[in-house]
Amino acid sequence: MQAIVDFIKQTFNTQEFIPLHEPRFIGNEKKYLNDCIDSTFVSSVGKYVDTFEKEFAKTIGSKYAIATVNGTAALHISLILAGVKRDDEVITQPLTFIATCNAISYIGAKPIFVDVDLDTMGLSPQSLDAFLKKTCEILDGKCINKTSGKVIKACVPMHTFGHPCKIDEIQAICNDWKIELIEDAAESLGSYYKNKHTGTFGTLGAFSFNGNKIITSGGGGVIVTDNEAFAKRAKHLSTTAKIPHPYEYVHDEIGYNYRLPNINAALLVAQLEQLETFLESKRALAKEYETFFWASDNVQFVKEPQESRSNYWLQAVLLKDKNQRDEFLKFTNANSVMTRPIWRLMNELEMFQDSQCTSLENAKYLEERVVNIPSSVRI
Repeated sequence: MQAIVDFIKQTFNTQEFIPLHEPRFIGNEKKYLNDCIDSTFVSSVGKYVDTFEKEFAKTIGSKYAIATVNGTAALHISLILAGVKRDDEVITQPLTFIATCNAISYIGAKPIFVDVDLDTMGLSPQSLDAFLKKTCEILDGKCINKTSGKVIKACVPMHTFGHPCKIDEIQAICNDWKIELIEDAAESLGSYYKNKHTGTFGTLGAFSFNGNKIITSGGGGVIVTDNEAFAKRAKHLSTTAKIPHPYEYVHDEIGYNYRLPNINAALLVAQLEQLETFLESKRALAKEYETFFWASDNVQFVKEPQESRSNYWLQAVLLKDKNQRDEFLKFTNANSVMTRPIWRLMNELEMFQDSQCTSLENAKYLEERVVNIPSSVRI
């Protein structure tokens, strides 16, 4: 393991502490921030919000983008737009960040956990198809869970660490079963599956700009869609459902204070300008890791899936078993190289232990073996 630590320190050209993923502000960030401050428009209205939404939609190939305070808020609003209501059910994967399940829970809906694929770490279309055929039926144009008697309204796959799942197959299954597809693309800005950007396969997609993401404003998120009505309603709901008026305060439904502040958007406009540079650096780092770990019998580097172009947001390795994983984590962190395990499976958390699940063999296998290693853009 010392050889791995030495290689990572050499790769990042430092003997100091190496974080897992730190932001890079090396473009127009300070210029745009100063301009935003001078304008006094630092809240949810301003030119940088408008510019970012326009440029982001253009970057990923969606018709509309609606900026939010974070990725969880983007998911929450997306679920509402898709018609998910209290006591509905939403299919997702157990191997994901907690935000996916939190957003489902905010509505009062319940997650159903379907296994992942080993090669993508994302929702398995085969597991999804088998679950639906065994457990569900279509009644009155709705997907009904015969076990619970409830409507399965939506499916939320996640592109784990920026590696695209088999989203076209999932999309086809969802269409057949009258289930709305919402992509949790929080980690996958700059990732493509079959030459199409992640987040644009579903009816809606949600991205995150948290401090550790490939581009960041400290926080922030965005909803993407090609549906004009959804886009208008997303902006309305995320702006406290206030009816536009020069001075009157009238709100026509329960809304949310979820709009991205202009001062954060100023950062994102500058960050988005550097996206291609960041992606090139990450893919070059992935190539170096792949070459180094190729000769290892005990540590396997996680490469982009077939027919994909991954952003390699977080680089990952697969250890041979849980014991080796724990030894790897302990040794690297003790030697100033920050590493972390993949998330605890959602169905193992107390609040989701009563959730319906398929067999989760692949998810458990990955949970016990996957470790993230330093992934920052190198400058």
